[in-house]
Amino acid sequence: MDVPDFLTHYYEAACGPFRSLSTQGPEEAKRLLDEIRRAGQTFASQRKEDYLAIRRELEQVIRERFVAKGGQPRRATPHYLIVGPCPWVKTWYVGGCEIRVPLAAFDPVTVSLTYGDSFPAMRFSDGKPFRGQVYRVKDLPDLVCRYGLPQVWNPDGALGPDRYIEAQVWDDEPLRSLGLLEGTAPQADP
Repeated sequence: MDVPDFLTHYYEAACGPFRSLSTQGPEEAKRLLDEIRRAGQTFASQRKEDYLAIRRELEQVIRERFVAKGGQPRRATPHYLIVGPCPWVKTWYVGGCEIRVPLAAFDPVTVSLTYGDSFPAMRFSDGKPFRGQVYRVKDLPDLVCRYGLPQVWNPDGALGPDRYIEAQVWDDEPLRSLGLLEGTAPQADP
């Protein structure tokens, strides 16, 4: 099976790309999530009350395991992307948009991976060997060879919660240089 050579970021058109509750303080993140819930229009509106606390805890665990494997995060919380395409994620949004970024744009020591969304990947105890594991970019070919791409073998979710390989990008610079972060323009090659 071919390993995708790009990461995809899905987002709400009205909000713009690479916006994250994780970058907000606890009170502001809660306020924003409450607004999303009240609107009731997107996948995120279904998140439970303890979502933010669990998310912050999972991000810390992923970060620690990534560093233990030689990862070098350059930001406190990650940007979330997906290895290859996953059209299902685009349906989470009213005005779903996507950005594809070549995997080669990132320093591999700044990208961690979980097989599946980090919530089930890190929290489910179903005996699958990839549960609780954090991978590096260099592990991706073996990961895809062993388990396949979830968006290929489980596009409708009928076979469990694994629908894609999540990439956690722990660096702003590649996205900034491509003009993908709010308030930035692409940088010209020297």
